Amino acid sequence: MKIKSQRDFWAGLMFVAVGLGFAWGATFYSFGSSARPGPAYFPFGLGILLAVLGAIVLFKALTIEVEGGDPIGGVPWKPLLYIVVTVTVFGWTLPHLGMVVALPILVVIAARAGDEFHWGEALANAAVLTVFSWLIFVYGLNLTIPLWPSFLAR
Repeated sequence: MKIKSQRDFWAGLMFVAVGLGFAWGATFYSFGSSARPGPAYFPFGLGILLAVLGAIVLFKALTIEVEGGDPIGGVPWKPLLYIVVTVTVFGWTLPHLGMVVALPILVVIAARAGDEFHWGEALANAAVLTVFSWLIFVYGLNLTIPLWPSFLAR
């Protein structure tokens, strides 16, 4: 069978692999029942759903002809590096510097990954996301997320 769309083929294959990996990983937890779902219930269902959607994309890549074969381009290293650094920095800064400092740092570094970076847009986005994150996670869900740097909270 000939691959008719390289992009869809590899994307579908990745979705199937990740979905099955999550579904398999969920089997190590308790499923519970439909009335009282356990910790495996949601990730297993989501993993299976992702695998099914990946299989549909994979099937499309093998059956529907696209112009030029839809080749895969080069790896965009700059955005990839920025996003990996962003997640790493956020993981370290949240417990140490709190959400009010860590979230704007996350937004600004992630915005630098794009081709059209503007300080004003990044800072406005950071402010809106910080306020909404506080409203949802701290105020609405009562999660214990440090808001301020640990040296100021003492």
